[in-house]
Amino acid sequence: MWSLPLNISKRVQNLEYAIRDVVGHARKLEKKGRDVIYLNIGDPLLFDFETPEHVKAALIQAVKDDFNEYSPSEGLPELRDAICEKEKKVGDINVLPENVIVSNGVSEGIQMVLAALVDAGSEILVPGPAYPPYISYTEFFGGKAVLYRTIEEDGWQPDLEDVRAKISDSTRALVVINPNNPCGALYDKKVVKALTDMAGEYAIPVISDEIYNQLAYDELLSTAKVANDVPVIGLNGFSKVYLMTGWRLGYVFFAGQDEQLLEELRDNITKEARIRLSANTPVQKAAISALRGPQTHISSMVKKLRERRDFSYKRLNEIDGISCTEPKGAFYFFPKVEGIGSRWENDMAFVSDLLEHTGIVFVHGSGFGTIYGSGHFRGVFLPPLDVLEKSFDRLDSYMTKKGQ
Repeated sequence: MWSLPLNISKRVQNLEYAIRDVVGHARKLEKKGRDVIYLNIGDPLLFDFETPEHVKAALIQAVKDDFNEYSPSEGLPELRDAICEKEKKVGDINVLPENVIVSNGVSEGIQMVLAALVDAGSEILVPGPAYPPYISYTEFFGGKAVLYRTIEEDGWQPDLEDVRAKISDSTRALVVINPNNPCGALYDKKVVKALTDMAGEYAIPVISDEIYNQLAYDELLSTAKVANDVPVIGLNGFSKVYLMTGWRLGYVFFAGQDEQLLEELRDNITKEARIRLSANTPVQKAAISALRGPQTHISSMVKKLRERRDFSYKRLNEIDGISCTEPKGAFYFFPKVEGIGSRWENDMAFVSDLLEHTGIVFVHGSGFGTIYGSGHFRGVFLPPLDVLEKSFDRLDSYMTKKGQ
C-alpha cells in the first residue's frame, strides 16, 4: 500500500484567502444550533438583492438556443463590443474590442495579468490594506507584493510619498483598487492622477481594479481617463454591479497610447486565455443583455446601499472601542479596534472570540496585509437594516463586556 506523503508545492501550501478561511468555525457553530450572521463575504445575492430578470432570461434563452459550445478564448465578439460601449459610457474612456479579454471572474483576470508580469524577484505595488489575491498571486508566481500605505485618517487615500519610496528596479506594476476593497475608499481625482503620473515617470503600468466602479457614493473617476499615455490594465466584471456573483464572469481591458507595449502584454495574456479554453459561453450571452439591457437596478441598488452604509457608519462609531472611516464606495466597512495587542492578542483573536460569543462573522484585518490591516476587521453592509441592527447590538454588547 502507498504510504509516502505526496510532495505538495510550497507555493500552494502558503496560499491564504482570509475572506473564506474564517468560515470553518462558523459552520461548526451553526451545526450546534447557534444563530450565525455572515458579514464576511461581499456577495449581495446572499441578502435581499437579486439578479435582474432580463439577465436571467437571457441566460436561459442562450442555453435553449444552443449557445453551449466553446467560445473564442478572448470572449464573444459581441460581448467585447458591449464592454467597450460600457467603458465609454461609464468611464468616458475609449477601449478597442481587440483590447478586451473576457475572464472567468475578476479573480482569473488578476491571475492572468500577474502571471504575465511577475517573475521570481518581481515586485508589485499594492495598496495596503489590499484585496488578498493581489498578494497571494504575486507570491504564487515567485514575486513580492509590496504594500504601499493608505492613510486611514484621510479616508484611506494612498500616501503618494510612500508609493514613490517603494518603487524599485524590480517593480513591475502599480495596483490601484478604486473603489477600494476592503476599506471602501474612493480615491480623489488628484490622487489618481498623481499615481498614474508617477507610474509613467518610472515606466511601469497601472493595474486598475474597477469592479465596484458603479457602486460609488461620490463622483467616480476611471483611472484610464487621467492616465494619458501611461498603460492601464483595467479589471472589471459582472459579479457586483450586475448581481451575477456565482456566474463568474469578468474582463481585462488595455488602455493607453503605447500600443506596442500593450499589444505585447495583451498577446501574452491571450495565450493564458487559450490554455484555459474559454469563459462560460451562455453567461457571456447573458452579460451582453446585462450591459445593453435596462440599467435601472443600479440606481436602486446604490440607494439601498447608501442607506445601509449611513446606518452602519453611525452605529459603528457609537460603539466604545470601535472607530470607522466612512466608506465612499463598494459595500465594506473596515473599522479599527482599540485593545488589539492587549485585550486580544491580535485581530484574528478578536474576530474569533467575537464569533464565539456573538455569532457574527467578520474578517480579520491582517488578512488584507499585516502591515496596514492589523488591528482592524472587515465587514459588509449588504444585509437589511434589521440584520445590521442585530449585528451591531451584539457587537456593542460584546465590546461593553470586554471593556469592563
